[in-house]
Amino acid sequence: MPALPENDPAAALAVSGSPAVAAPVPAERTRTATDVALVATFAAFIAVCALLPSITVAGMAVPITLQTFGVMLAGVVLGARRGALAALLYLAVGLAGLPIFAGGTGGLAVIGKPSFGYLIAFPLAAALAGYLASYAQRVPGRWRAPVLFAAAMAGSLVFTHPIGIAVMGWRLALEPAAAIKLGLTFLPGDILKNVVVAVVAAAVFRAFPDMLRQRR
Repeated sequence: MPALPENDPAAALAVSGSPAVAAPVPAERTRTATDVALVATFAAFIAVCALLPSITVAGMAVPITLQTFGVMLAGVVLGARRGALAALLYLAVGLAGLPIFAGGTGGLAVIGKPSFGYLIAFPLAAALAGYLASYAQRVPGRWRAPVLFAAAMAGSLVFTHPIGIAVMGWRLALEPAAAIKLGLTFLPGDILKNVVVAVVAAAVFRAFPDMLRQRR
C-alpha cells in the first residue's frame, strides 16, 4: 500500500471515506465582521436621521435635525471606538459627495457652512458618550437609563455644542455671547433627544446584554 503524503487532508479523506471537518471561523474574524456591519448600519441610521424633515427657526443658520440623536445613539450603543467610526464613516461618505447631510446636501461645500462645526464634533461626541455609557453596566438596572442619559449629554455638552457654536459664530461673524445665545436654541431639543437615546439604548441592552458587556 503506498504511503500517504504527510499532512495531506485530501489523501486522508480518500482513504478513510469520512468527510473532513471544516476548520472553525476564527473568533476575531467574526468580531471584525460584526463590528463592520454595526458601524455601517449606524452610519446609515445617522444619514436617515439627517434626511428626515428638519425645523428651521427664523434667524437660525443651522436647522434643527435628528442627526445628534443618531450620533448619540451610535456612541451609547456601540461604544467609544465603534460609535466614533460610525460618525466618521457618515462624515466621509457625505464629504465625498453623497447628499446625506441635513437638507440633502453633501460634498466639500459644507465645509464653508455655519453648521460644519456640529458635523466635525460628531465623532468626538460619540466617542465620549460611548466611553461613559460603559459605566451603565456597573449600576443597578433602574439606574441604567439615567447613566446613559448622562453619557449622551456629556457628549453633547463637551463637544457638540462648544465646537458647533464656535464654528457657527466664526462663520457668521458673531460675538461670542451672541453665538452662545444662538447655539443654546438647540439645547432643549438635545435634552429631549438624549432622553430618547437613553430609553432606546436601555431597551437594546436588555435585549442584547453583550452589547453593554463587550464594549468596543
